[in-house]
Amino acid sequence: MKPFDIIIVGGGGAGLYAAMEAMKTNPSLNIAVLSKVYPNRSHTSAAQGGANAALANTAKDDSVELHIFDTIKGSDYLADQDAAEVLCTEAPKIIRELDNMGTPWSRLDDKTIAQRPFGGAGRPRCCYCADKTGHTILQTLYEQCLKKGVVFFNEYLALNLSVKGSRSKGLIAMDIKTGKIEAFTARTVIFATGGYAKMYWNRSSNALGNSGDGQAIAYRAGIPLKDMEFVQFHPTGLRKSGLLVTEGARGEGGYLVNSLGERFMSRYAPEKMELGPRDLVSRSIETEILQGRGFDSPAGKYVHLDLTHLGADLIRQRLPQIREMSMYFEGVDPIEEPIPVRPTAHYSMGGIDTDNQGRTVMEGVYAAGECACVSVHGANRLGGNSLLDILVFGRIAGHTAAEEARSFEPGNITDAELKEHAEEIRSYMQPSGHYERYGALREELGHTLGTNVGIYREASLLRKGIEEIAALRERFKKVRVFDSSDVFNTNLLQVLELRNMLDLSETVAAGAYAREESRGSHTRTDFPTRDDGKWHKHTMATLVDGKLELGEKPVTMGRYELQERTY
Repeated sequence: MKPFDIIIVGGGGAGLYAAMEAMKTNPSLNIAVLSKVYPNRSHTSAAQGGANAALANTAKDDSVELHIFDTIKGSDYLADQDAAEVLCTEAPKIIRELDNMGTPWSRLDDKTIAQRPFGGAGRPRCCYCADKTGHTILQTLYEQCLKKGVVFFNEYLALNLSVKGSRSKGLIAMDIKTGKIEAFTARTVIFATGGYAKMYWNRSSNALGNSGDGQAIAYRAGIPLKDMEFVQFHPTGLRKSGLLVTEGARGEGGYLVNSLGERFMSRYAPEKMELGPRDLVSRSIETEILQGRGFDSPAGKYVHLDLTHLGADLIRQRLPQIREMSMYFEGVDPIEEPIPVRPTAHYSMGGIDTDNQGRTVMEGVYAAGECACVSVHGANRLGGNSLLDILVFGRIAGHTAAEEARSFEPGNITDAELKEHAEEIRSYMQPSGHYERYGALREELGHTLGTNVGIYREASLLRKGIEEIAALRERFKKVRVFDSSDVFNTNLLQVLELRNMLDLSETVAAGAYAREESRGSHTRTDFPTRDDGKWHKHTMATLVDGKLELGEKPVTMGRYELQERTY
């Protein structure tokens, strides 16, 4: 296979926008997308609510400046302010570009793009396509990539970067369809592999594939990860499965109600109510449950999300997927009765450390979207800013890589290197006296994270979590893949994904233990206040000689000074 100028790992919104923009920047480049699933099945398709942009279609006094402030305030002042400015300034251009490509945005009566309120936002600026926004954007981008001639390698699992000195030579990946280990020599590599919240397992809204592959590969190659302790719990996951009920349900006017019939958000965010920032609403629900004001069931404790007062027509028109999911997974029709919900691990604020152009510390390696940390979300992401993040920084990373690709010479990935990876994978299939099963390790990882590194954290629980993760990583050395076939070996795929989640879970727990304050999604009951004097900084996690080392990086400030975050 001849060397690629750019190989993009991940076929979601960030990866496809990067590919499209790179082709537009330099059509002569040889560009490929490597995706674990078919691109139109990427997790971007699960994004329901919308993407923020200060179009001022609904609120005529909205502005980019207000969007920047809401983003920085929502981040609990941990976002880099220059990055937040890029995000919000580019937002209107991105939405209009997607509109010109044919994205079917919902419309107001005057035919302009519809915008609805979202949590933590001072104005209704979330642009949406009913409650299937991510799905429609993904289809639009995939069509454009096919039109422009982007090469796709679907159903490939990225395994490792091939590195020489301070730069990448390309990527080593496994063809899931055949089990063959292949080399993808490339001048540049862009990671766009999504988040890592599936490590929380059945307390997560994420798809099975959100196992942090890109972050884990970068981490093992010596590229620093930033702010990994900040994992956002979305307030409203379905009680049994953790599947997401979009914030758009509350944006349309849904109520959160406890077992006493109270709209309890009046206690926690009297002005914003159900549209407070996600970390605050999640903690509020968890507090209601812990203090005995939740509902009980064999599937766990929960509260109600009541949409019945919105009326059948609005629910059918603007929240059709939510109705379908509620009926299918909970046996509840939200037109007739409230939806049972609880907080669910949803989004990774942390990720591969990049600059505002998508570059990492390794020459020729870039990252964008949820797998990256630029950092626009800081300690807490606002609803509607995640789709925006993947689009804005996917586009930027694609443009940067296209402009810089020819300055790097492709390296050579040797047969010996491929053989080493093939032997490592085969070793998981070798019989041994004592072995561990994937399913048991996976369940235990989800349990220890949910119990010890969840919404509420404190030192003794975090120490316990760190010890249990270390024990699981040791036990993983004896994990056994029982399927020894080459073709679509899903057992092997699951084990390799679990390896990535175990590596990353250590950085999440260690970062949470080190950060002795409460900020955004990170709540320490033993350190209940924000400590700007000691902790207004990014946490950096780097793998050095096989061991995790924590460091720090300053937050980039701008026009907004530190202040208390109140809603």
